[in-house]
Amino acid sequence: MPEEKLEIDKHRELLYAQEPRILETTAAFSSKIRSFPLDPKCHETEPRALIVGGFVRDSMMGLYPKDADIEVYGVSAERLEEALLQLFPGQLNLVGKSFGILKVSLGEGLELDISIPRRESQTGPRHGDATVEGDPSMSTIEAARRRDFTWNALGADILTGEVIDPFGGLADLENKILRATDPERFIDDPLRVWRAIQFIGRYNFEVDQNTFYLMQGMVFAGKLDHLPKERTTEEIKKLLLKGSHVSRGLETAKSIGIIERYFPELAILEKTEQEPEWHPEGNVWIHTLMALDVAAKLIREDNSGLNEEDKLSVMLGTLCHDLGKPSTTEMKDGKVRSHGHAEAGIEPTRALLSKFAFSGDIAKAAEIIASDHLKPGTLYREFEKGNLSDKQYTNAVRKLIKRIAPLSPQVLITASEADSRGRTLPDVLTKPYNPGIKMLEAIESGNLTQEAKTGLVMGRDIITISKSMDKELNPGPQFGLIIAQVEQARDNGTISTRDEALKMLVELIEQIEPE
Repeated sequence: MPEEKLEIDKHRELLYAQEPRILETTAAFSSKIRSFPLDPKCHETEPRALIVGGFVRDSMMGLYPKDADIEVYGVSAERLEEALLQLFPGQLNLVGKSFGILKVSLGEGLELDISIPRRESQTGPRHGDATVEGDPSMSTIEAARRRDFTWNALGADILTGEVIDPFGGLADLENKILRATDPERFIDDPLRVWRAIQFIGRYNFEVDQNTFYLMQGMVFAGKLDHLPKERTTEEIKKLLLKGSHVSRGLETAKSIGIIERYFPELAILEKTEQEPEWHPEGNVWIHTLMALDVAAKLIREDNSGLNEEDKLSVMLGTLCHDLGKPSTTEMKDGKVRSHGHAEAGIEPTRALLSKFAFSGDIAKAAEIIASDHLKPGTLYREFEKGNLSDKQYTNAVRKLIKRIAPLSPQVLITASEADSRGRTLPDVLTKPYNPGIKMLEAIESGNLTQEAKTGLVMGRDIITISKSMDKELNPGPQFGLIIAQVEQARDNGTISTRDEALKMLVELIEQIEPE
């Protein structure tokens, strides 16, 4: 039928629009595999190499992945390794050999993961309790059946442009449906539930009803209880860094019972109301999800000024920023109030993140955002009311930067902006975020990032001045105390320049009694 041919041509066009180095290398490798004679050890399976999984999925979605998985049929593992060593001298990485995967680096972040089809058998309740055995005689359909979702079960023959779709993955992609490939095999790997959550957040897909019940049953049966923190953390990172609809992923996690079972710090947010005047969207859970979607957009802006660690800090901090509200929220004078919720958010943030394996720096960044996310707005309002002069505002910003160091102030500002915009107030998504604009202007004009790192006086200043006063103080703990007094006066706004600091230094040294 003409329509079928058009679909086939469209799929081939999408496939061949990918990175030329991946396509050319894969084609050369596939041709080499095709030339192999039948291997009697592989039960007469025709030698063939197919691109499988995420590369095909992303190609069909019009995305441009930088790595590809290639499955080789009809070739033993030993013979495959020999062929790869000949084809890719100096490019082959054998680190994953014990897992049946050989990596080929093409440079500039482009990689091929090459393997033979594998069979997996679950031997216990934990994620790692499984035996994996390579089987090059496996059929393409049987190999695809072990993949988690139908559109990850796609394959492609780069030599012909044929897209192999044994389980309806193309239709599910078209309809934005997340569907388990094989329900019986799906439940063998509980990590697939977390993969579903991050895929939903990344691609804004709907979950097939049967797959939803399947995942819900796995949660209720405790199949996720023994997942290693490291594996769960990787999936959460993908959700937070790659998801444009993070709220959809987390809402699914709540719907299937993950939030209630494993994360009481998040579960209680749904039961915590907010003042409608400032948060007409509803409870803290709704607000947090809205803020996360805003944050996901902000970190992707070309001028965000954030590196990958910064972006993860923003997202994780936004997730945690209102964890202090449940313990501080009360009705006062007919209004919902959560006084002190920022500081109260530190402990629940630590409790939540203890269930993951984020680095210490990232976890600390989330704590800082929880405790200080209100500061940009508070300082701006005090300045607008006239309670802070320009000089006082600038000094307050410098103190804030000094206190949150080494966290970039841009991280805190971005998370604060997400918090402010994550509401249903009029024009909240379009009007300028003035607290951030004002703070960034002060930082740039006053070089405050560097100022926060540099004291007004140093030990050598104490030595020089004390000698001129015939005191000749020697370096020691006393120096630290003197410098701390100067810096405290600077933080309080009593002094602000080096000349004022040196004058204060003279006064402090004069007070020191000779030994």
